[in-house]
Amino acid sequence: MGLAVWHFVSSAPFTYGWLLVLLITTVVQLQLTKREYHAVVLDSSTNIHHLVKDPLEVLIYSLLWIDGRYWAPYLVLFTLFLAPAEHWLGHLRWLTVGLTAHVVATYISEGLLKLAIDYHQAPEKLIHARDIGVSYFLVGVMAVLTYHIASPWRWGYLAILILIFGFPLTRIDLNDLNFTAIGHFSSILIGLCFYPMARHHEGRTINPARLPNVLRRRGSREASA
Repeated sequence: MGLAVWHFVSSAPFTYGWLLVLLITTVVQLQLTKREYHAVVLDSSTNIHHLVKDPLEVLIYSLLWIDGRYWAPYLVLFTLFLAPAEHWLGHLRWLTVGLTAHVVATYISEGLLKLAIDYHQAPEKLIHARDIGVSYFLVGVMAVLTYHIASPWRWGYLAILILIFGFPLTRIDLNDLNFTAIGHFSSILIGLCFYPMARHHEGRTINPARLPNVLRRRGSREASA
């Protein structure tokens, strides 16, 4: 069991290396005062102001912090989605999908926010809005993982993604534009655009129907040991 866990973790070094960085920055975050934390978050936000002034720096820096104070949920999400995707796609293709989703979804969401501000549909103070975290990267990879799930399960998986990240779009108020919801849904579409890459790395698909048999065989081996 321990060897299987080590193999799973060590074969997804980008996922778990990144997770370790997020753990360190989360510990640092917990030591900061509210004022210091607010300053750090604003300095690393991929808001309109920073995307004009120093886009490369904030696009990278924002990936080093979680949006919140709890690291454990990211351990679960990275293990369920990012690690399997890295095993399947390989390190560089995994990185390509995630970074593309992170960058393009950021510019789509912030671009629409800028239009809303220009047409006086959103307050000008949102030019300096707080926008950090790994969610666009994560959602983009979650979307491309659709192609690694056996049919018909993949369509149920995709429907759940669209429901979770599409529902907030139905409640958008032009006077209080939810640019994060726009970014999340954009990330799904961006991830799905990587079908040509996914098609060439089909491998063995994830089939939930096989799960009972896998668990039964594993239980039998442990009982015989």
